Amino acid sequence: MKKAKESPAAPTAGPLKIRIGGKEREFDIENPVLPDWVEDNKLTAGGYPYDKKMKSDEYDEMLEKLQIELVKAQAWLQSTGKRVMALFEGRDAAGKGGTIFVVRQYLNPRTARNVALTKPTPTELGQWYYQRYVDHFPTSGEFVTFDRSWYNRAGVEPVMGFCTPQQHEQFLEETPHFERMISNEGIHFFKFWLNIGRETQLERFHDRRYSPLKSWKFSPIDVAGITKWDDYTKVRDTMFERTHKE
Repeated sequence: MKKAKESPAAPTAGPLKIRIGGKEREFDIENPVLPDWVEDNKLTAGGYPYDKKMKSDEYDEMLEKLQIELVKAQAWLQSTGKRVMALFEGRDAAGKGGTIFVVRQYLNPRTARNVALTKPTPTELGQWYYQRYVDHFPTSGEFVTFDRSWYNRAGVEPVMGFCTPQQHEQFLEETPHFERMISNEGIHFFKFWLNIGRETQLERFHDRRYSPLKSWKFSPIDVAGITKWDDYTKVRDTMFERTHKE
């Protein structure tokens, strides 16, 4: 069992009963000792196809090659005036921020932006749903990443009751048309979904709860979402079925 140091500022919750792999488990985010069953299963959780992590030097070598190609792509954007926009979505704690960091690590920040919006303001709530995202779309020569996007309405909003069923359905109907407009405008548009297993997510939530460097990432939404894994799975599958277009 791994014991973490206490972090003073974090939301609290009592022990939670959750079912994983047909077994009922108890997980207490307030217990600094991570359960053995989380430690034992975190690597292979969620269908991860390997029984051990990639070696660091092998990972670094492969990553550098990919980052070089991204630098080349940015040079092409600047010389041609083309535009790239990439959305990063996924399970909570799936690594969206970390992935975006390595994507942008060696790009020229003058023409590479990341967009990570907070909850909408009262003014934004009164606008067309997509409006606050459109305001951040790339201009000529730019490479723009979104750390979460309008797909909040396909995930966290319906699960947590932040939108009505009618608003959710409207989003599923309108998004393919909206994204076709983006593509027709000539923007090179990419959507990425990052997935992790349940034990991995719990381990990362636990790390956020007790790490002084990561506690800012931990929120009441994380706690509330621990028992809503299946709900997130259901809306995710609906999202793929209704909004994924080649």
